Amino acid sequence: MNITLEAEEFWEAFCDHNADLNKEELYYDVWQFLDGKRGCDRLASLCLAGIKTATSSVYETFEIDDMKVPEAGDFSIILDSDEVPLFILKDTNVEIKKFSEIEEEFAAKEGEGDQTLEGWKKVHRKEFEAKCEEYGIEFSEDTLILCEEFEVVFQ
Repeated sequence: MNITLEAEEFWEAFCDHNADLNKEELYYDVWQFLDGKRGCDRLASLCLAGIKTATSSVYETFEIDDMKVPEAGDFSIILDSDEVPLFILKDTNVEIKKFSEIEEEFAAKEGEGDQTLEGWKKVHRKEFEAKCEEYGIEFSEDTLILCEEFEVVFQ
């Protein structure tokens, strides 16, 4: 996603508010939940409410798109469906697991639906199958999933 002027200004405001941070050494990305599709704003609101403290994605798509894989300590500016910056989150833990290895605790941290592993797998299987199809890769129980835990640090 291209970094908009509005997102750059939001990042500058965050850095000004946290003068102890060396912004030249920090990495940040700009993105929307669900690639800006329906439900994007709902997921962002769950983050702001402290219900959603994790997210997941198909790991292989980062390699295909030649994108940096998030690491603990990285920041993300989260946009709403109109591409307006809402908040900044900081990754606190990042792991790569097979789909079959996702645990109940992580599913609950995603904060969606009934927050059970069964519910998480049902929703995310569909989502990940569609993403894999879009990238021409096959989804299976062994598909690697990037699991990010985060905290909202600025809004």
